[in-house]
Amino acid sequence: MIATIITQILGALAVASAMMVVLSKHPVRSVLYLVVTFFFISGLYIMMNAQFLAIVNIIVYAGAIMVLFLFVLMLLNLNKDAEPKTPSIIWIISTVAGGLFFLVLIAALKDIVLVSQKDDFAPVSNIGLVENLGNTLFTKFVVPFEVSSILFISAMVGAILLAKRDKQTID
Repeated sequence: MIATIITQILGALAVASAMMVVLSKHPVRSVLYLVVTFFFISGLYIMMNAQFLAIVNIIVYAGAIMVLFLFVLMLLNLNKDAEPKTPSIIWIISTVAGGLFFLVLIAALKDIVLVSQKDDFAPVSNIGLVENLGNTLFTKFVVPFEVSSILFISAMVGAILLAKRDKQTID
């Protein structure tokens, strides 16, 4: 019962912060709302017993990608004065297109059947645990895992050599 309530609260907060991403007029605030959305989604991953996905979501998306977005937004130096005036026909067309998309979405989702659980306490499984992922990676998939690590190391060495060679030719 408590897990269901927490999941519903996290889902509602994730949807609300995602709406704020779209509705916010300031681009930096939109990016910050997107970071908050990623944290709520990570909370939902934890509620689904997928701790690895939650940590990867926080590290990769909320960390690296959002820093990149903020960096690009700061470099763009967006000004309302320099922005060209959008014709009203564009606003009308985009409103009609958004409305049609909403109608298609409603039509696609109208026949959905929601399945409810009889028990609020589902049996605890170990599917999403990091320990099981590590055991699988280092037993069943150890050769592809090591081959991919060698591939990543060779790509890093190649990038460093290319960058060093370009720097020497420029000097």
